[in-house]
Amino acid sequence: METFSFATSSALNKLAVHVRIDRLDGHHKAIPYSVLLSRPDLRHRASITNPHSELYVTAQIWADSKPLTVPVQTSYKSFKNARIWNEWLSLPVTYSNLPLSAQLAITIWDLSPAEAGESNLHAVPFGGTTIPLFDSDNTLQKGRQRCKVHRHKAADGLSSSMTPWVNPPARKSKKDVAGPDTLNEQVAEMGRLEELLKKQEMGDIPQDPWLDQMLFRKMMKLRNEALKAESVSKRHYSPTKELQRDSEKGELEPVNENFYLDIELPRFDHPIVFADVEYPPPPMSQAQVAPGSDVRLRPPPEVSFGPGIDVNGNGYGDSDVGRLIQIYDPEVGQLENPAEAKHRRLVRSMQTGAEREMKPNPAVRDHLNRIMSYGPLHEINLHEKDMIWKFRYYLLRDKRALTKFVKSVNWKDPSEARSAASILPKWAEIDVDDALELLGPQIESQVARAYAVERLKKADDDELLLYLLQLVQALKFEIRTSETGDSDVASDSSLKNFLVTRASNSLTLGNYFHWYLMVEIDDRSEEQAPHHEMFARVEFEFLEALEGTSEGAARKKTFLRQAELLMILAKASKDTRYAREDRPRKITRLKKFLADPKNELIHIDPPLPLPLDPAVEVTGIIPDKASVLKSSLVPLLLTFRTTTNTEYPIMFKTGDDLRQDQLVIQIITLMDRLLRKENLDLKLSPYRILATSTSAGAVQFLPSMSLAAAVAKYKGSLLAYLRANNPDEAAPLGVRKEAMDTYIKSCAGYCVITYLLGVGDRHLDNLLISPSGHFFHVDFGYILGRDPKPFAPQMKLCKEMIEGMGGSPHPNYSAFKSYCFTAYSTLRKSSSLLLNLFALMKEANIPDIAMEKERAVQKVEERLLLGMGEEEALGQFERLIEESKDSWMPMVIDRVHGFVQHWRA
Repeated sequence: METFSFATSSALNKLAVHVRIDRLDGHHKAIPYSVLLSRPDLRHRASITNPHSELYVTAQIWADSKPLTVPVQTSYKSFKNARIWNEWLSLPVTYSNLPLSAQLAITIWDLSPAEAGESNLHAVPFGGTTIPLFDSDNTLQKGRQRCKVHRHKAADGLSSSMTPWVNPPARKSKKDVAGPDTLNEQVAEMGRLEELLKKQEMGDIPQDPWLDQMLFRKMMKLRNEALKAESVSKRHYSPTKELQRDSEKGELEPVNENFYLDIELPRFDHPIVFADVEYPPPPMSQAQVAPGSDVRLRPPPEVSFGPGIDVNGNGYGDSDVGRLIQIYDPEVGQLENPAEAKHRRLVRSMQTGAEREMKPNPAVRDHLNRIMSYGPLHEINLHEKDMIWKFRYYLLRDKRALTKFVKSVNWKDPSEARSAASILPKWAEIDVDDALELLGPQIESQVARAYAVERLKKADDDELLLYLLQLVQALKFEIRTSETGDSDVASDSSLKNFLVTRASNSLTLGNYFHWYLMVEIDDRSEEQAPHHEMFARVEFEFLEALEGTSEGAARKKTFLRQAELLMILAKASKDTRYAREDRPRKITRLKKFLADPKNELIHIDPPLPLPLDPAVEVTGIIPDKASVLKSSLVPLLLTFRTTTNTEYPIMFKTGDDLRQDQLVIQIITLMDRLLRKENLDLKLSPYRILATSTSAGAVQFLPSMSLAAAVAKYKGSLLAYLRANNPDEAAPLGVRKEAMDTYIKSCAGYCVITYLLGVGDRHLDNLLISPSGHFFHVDFGYILGRDPKPFAPQMKLCKEMIEGMGGSPHPNYSAFKSYCFTAYSTLRKSSSLLLNLFALMKEANIPDIAMEKERAVQKVEERLLLGMGEEEALGQFERLIEESKDSWMPMVIDRVHGFVQHWRA
């Protein structure tokens, strides 16, 4: 079978129904003078006085004999030789809301001031037609349609319409004036030509302007002849009888005049098939059964219909025995058992002095310890929530228990919420990772979120900067806490007030806070539309708070100058990228642009804090050191002069959203700090990345060389590269000890981190090494397990990396594995912090998180192996290292990638 593509009508949820009113074809019959004497009101009817009088058209959607929309009317148009409107009408309903029975009722109105009646419209129906929007195959009609107009009738839109757009085939008559054979031949020929015209409009038949023009004139002539022949063929025509007024209805009887209205419906690339809205089934109970309980789900009772009951609507007798009666019970959708909920409220509302001294027995204590070890993603069932509430005073000394306690409280119960709020200040001080969990999407209590903010206030600026990206995203969850859904709740947000206050008092925090907000404001995607106004208001309040500080005016001016600098660099980047020149000419163009005094880039006075790193103040750009890198997006390599007489190279590019790379570098920076706290310095190189908009950003440039280039330059040996840059004949392998240690440690650190983050698309071109031996990764376009190449390994450990250590038999490889085990074990201990950071990024518009929001955090959790013990997890991780070392697929991927890059060059 040939491939058949189609779309569903439910997918067109933003497109209104449109119809183009094209032209009216037909011939008026002369009204005898005797009729005009008996009916003097007809003398004022516009269509009788002038065959090309002004008419207007109304269109309305009907369904199931009821109007679905209000009528839409064409604009005024004056006709000369033919009634041609050529006007598109937009009806106030989308295609996704159309039922299958939808019909388009089109009425042509004739001006008649003498017959206004009670409507005061001063118009009477010239004729009407009703066309269904879906055909017999449930496919949306499209293209040009020729509709039969029923004279003196308004389109009714009923299910059994009296004004159908096509008439059933009429019986042949021997008394036809034009002759039945002649008439049928003309009508058939006209129909054949119209079908060919439709095919040409749909692109099935090629166009020839010269022949088509002659054909159209011939078609119009045939159409007029067919209309005249069809009119003459009507039997027993009596104008006097047909224009008589019905004494009861006060309407005119239909006249045997043949009029056709040409309309056009929108065309789509694929057929549009009707698809009804699928509503979710009635919700089932989500009450969780306590572990170990003997509660079992019983099957529904089997109910059969009794004798003589009509089962299938075809009569009595042959019934379908065994069918079940389906009844919707609204109580089934409740999240919990009402009786159990009331019992829990009664128990928790009882305040007795004995609760403060209550202690668990050994079995309950073990169960509580097991609950405290749950990760942030683990769901707590009702039985465990009741246990935590019962022994809440006993758990006051355990800081791990606070997040579990907050999740076990029914914050919608006022008395329970008051009791819980009074306990929170007495709890043992929680860690930062628990505070971040309380700011996540699952916590709706303002009291609990405010408590988390109080904990964050004790963090210094350096620590707060590690979580600032996630805290800005957490503002979205502050809005959700509003029961009305009003975004004004952010004005009373403790998190927002805290961030604004701290950012206004710190240059570094304020710089990054400002640019994080600006990127969110710049994001105009549909997913982020509900948050756009909120972020704009937070930015406004931040700039207002700056005015209250001593350096506020200067810092606001700094933000403005930074924005101007980035706009100039963005213009240079786009001009360079779109210039149809080779790379040397692009570099020359860039240098000329930077050296132009009008752009004010050679000298920046006063010095400007760099948005990428506000601790660095730049005084200008060195044009002679500018370059254009080899990449599809043509990034610019720019070198800034600083106030300390040093150089600061950056890479600036447009056309790419750097927010995902920015997140990965932020996580690597955090992991580096966690490892250093355990006295493990793995010589990581978390260079700086700042997304300045959704399509531009800056990256700190570290002098380095890709492994592909290093291996090619030193004849396939990474060890030769290290030996050439760090020679020491007395040291093992001829490499200076400090450089080899740096290389081994950085390889171990990045192997563990990129595995935990699921970084994909790893090849020798995005693995870099510096002359000092620092190994690091770049280009994080694929994370969380995504990889464009099939059968890619979970960890990038290629033979070139191992060869640089001296090979797998060398003691350096054993040291490498030892560093990997220590780093993996250390980061597993901080699993809650890492998972909470990813949970806060759930609503961020980051591609690999947005693809599977609910699974993003779970993917990181799965790689941490939290369900295993320490020894078992390290054994599994060692097997992963050996599998990655012995895998042949990375070599294939690297060779294929190298071949593709060579072919592109």
